[in-house]
Amino acid sequence: MLDLRTPAGLFFSMLGVILLALGIFSPGLRAALTDVNVNLYCGIAILLFGAVMLVLAYRKRL
Repeated sequence: MLDLRTPAGLFFSMLGVILLALGIFSPGLRAALTDVNVNLYCGIAILLFGAVMLVLAYRKRL
């Protein structure tokens, strides 16, 4: 049976990579009322969350 953490980890990792790439290569795309690169920081956080989910799914298999 497939653990739910595996597809969730893959989804969040892919989403995090996309946001991280947008934050790095298009820094002008940001929220209207802030100077902070939200795509970059959210991409890092979502990528870390996806990696944690994948690590937890991998540890359960062992």
